[in-house]
Amino acid sequence: MENLTPPTSSLLASTRRPAQLEAFGRLLDVLDRLRTECPWDKKQTLQTLRHLTIEETYEISDAILRDDLPDLKKELGDVMLHLVFYARIAAEKGAFDIADVLNAQCEKLIYRHPHIYGDVQADDEEAVKRNWEQLKLKEKGNTNGVLGGVPTSLPALVKAMRIQEKARGAGFDWEQPEQVWAKVQEELNEFGAEYHHGNPDRMDADKAADEFGDLLFSLVNFARFAGINPEEALERTNRKFISRFQYLETAAAANNERLADLSLAQMDVYWEEAKRRSTQPKGTV
Repeated sequence: MENLTPPTSSLLASTRRPAQLEAFGRLLDVLDRLRTECPWDKKQTLQTLRHLTIEETYEISDAILRDDLPDLKKELGDVMLHLVFYARIAAEKGAFDIADVLNAQCEKLIYRHPHIYGDVQADDEEAVKRNWEQLKLKEKGNTNGVLGGVPTSLPALVKAMRIQEKARGAGFDWEQPEQVWAKVQEELNEFGAEYHHGNPDRMDADKAADEFGDLLFSLVNFARFAGINPEEALERTNRKFISRFQYLETAAAANNERLADLSLAQMDVYWEEAKRRSTQPKGTV
């Protein structure tokens, strides 16, 4: 029989359990009333909520990237509402309710953590992830293969990460970072050979796109070996670019200049100023 008693370190987290359960029950009660009395809530379906949930999930991501915990609390509440809303609609269809959802999740977590609830040995993160992927395949009967569980609608960069993680879980992976870096260099050379310095008369656009995709995939692979999340790294660069470009716009406007009237060299002066300001320690001028 599995020991499901929480360890001592978990008991502190459970001291607020009554308040947490009461709050969750309150959310269910509020949703029950809205579903019954509110014209908008009454009309919602699984399909109409879907795009809203995706939007809310991205807002959670934004709050995390900003390290904005007050906003994260709000966004988590929005997504929590969506989750219980989906379960409420499913209950109306006679499919399942929120208790079924939560109990199924608990059973899955217990099953996929045999190193906690069973006698399997897993001393590091890699062993845990490897066991997790193998158990997932066992659950699904391996009907769609190792990569069958990667959602087709994931953004391409995130999908590349998941594909590589799942392949690693099956033992298909490079052994050393140097091998992956050599692959990056190989793919860069192959893209360069197809690109032909952007000469449209010599370039096969489809082949160049294929090689560029291979290059991106190999860079994602190297990021994984380097312990870098490529999605987060790219988003940090996006935000850095936005900040510097907004400074460029503001500084030009302060000098009564329009970006459209500036040469690239003139804009680059403002850009370098933005870079210097972004690297200055806080509190300095």
